[in-house]
Amino acid sequence: MYCITDEQIEYILNDIKSNGVEMEDLRLNLLDHICCKVEQEFKENDDFERFYKQAVKQLCRNSLHEIEEETINLLTYKNYYFMKKAMMISGGVSAAIFMAGCFFKLMHWPGASVLLFLGITLMSLVFLPLAVLLKGKQPGSGGAERFVLFTGALTGITYSMATLFTVMHWPGSNILWFTTVGISLLVFIPAYFFTGIRNPEKKVNTILTSVLLVGATGLIFTMLRVRPEPPTGTYTYLESEELLKTMQNSTSQNDPLAADINSTCRKIKELVLQQETGLTAIPADFESKQLLIRDHNIGNILSIGEGAQLLKKLRTDISNFNASASASIKIPVAHSILDAEGNNLQVYTNLSALNSITQLQMYLAIAGKNKSEATTVVSK
Repeated sequence: MYCITDEQIEYILNDIKSNGVEMEDLRLNLLDHICCKVEQEFKENDDFERFYKQAVKQLCRNSLHEIEEETINLLTYKNYYFMKKAMMISGGVSAAIFMAGCFFKLMHWPGASVLLFLGITLMSLVFLPLAVLLKGKQPGSGGAERFVLFTGALTGITYSMATLFTVMHWPGSNILWFTTVGISLLVFIPAYFFTGIRNPEKKVNTILTSVLLVGATGLIFTMLRVRPEPPTGTYTYLESEELLKTMQNSTSQNDPLAADINSTCRKIKELVLQQETGLTAIPADFESKQLLIRDHNIGNILSIGEGAQLLKKLRTDISNFNASASASIKIPVAHSILDAEGNNLQVYTNLSALNSITQLQMYLAIAGKNKSEATTVVSK
């Protein structure tokens, strides 16, 4: 067993101090641990400095100061390791769920909205707060650095939630986008710039990063609608409905099957309107309430549940109607929404789905009118 010298003990203690370990108890504990290792494993003919450096590398990755940081975290923040593990797990899981949701949305598969909601919510409400909390507790983080971290995380949270609201077509997305731009341009970027530029070593990187942040925020701002969106889609839908009403009023057909088809069409359109506007019909004051029918993807509303059942019933009823009518008054199904099934329905938008159903009703009204005229001629 090797007997360590006083000079070697002094060398180890000075090196521990030079590595930034300021806690006296920790210094003594590290000194005791390293001295024991030297006495047990060091050989007379070995290089002491080389052996010491190898012993230090077994204790920490870079510097002995890391041990002091971990010790402070354990003493001042009891749940540090649990929160650190939760942060890493939530970050990895949220990223994986978000990427899966993007892929599902690209392929128009069911479940995309749920995956995007879970991924973005987990990222913005779990991962980012934990990351800021843990980063702000590290030694050396001053008030300015913590403020930059907080405002940066707040910008990220509002950005994530604005994206979620936009993807889910929820009201309030525009307010969240303006909030994101305001916090980024007026609070986060100035705080980051003036905090980082004071450090000569980070000055160039701070300027470069600030320019990139301003550019990214500017791109987001250009995508925002400062003025209210014109309700062109709503006007188109209402005009089509008015024309359909006129056509139906000019037809004196009392066919129960035709009435059943119109009832099913009305229920399908109510489902689409409910998803887009929250109402089953467009009120007269839709402009003041900003109840707009936008050209959004219809999702899986007609692929599952009540929507799928109504669409299946409509296919069957129109098929029966065509089978009972003469060849000249059949309702064309090709290239309509009835011609698509399953995931292919998700390529339709709200407007195109509403227009397709309305067109089927118009063909039904024309068929009924032709049938009435034919019946009148025969009776004469």
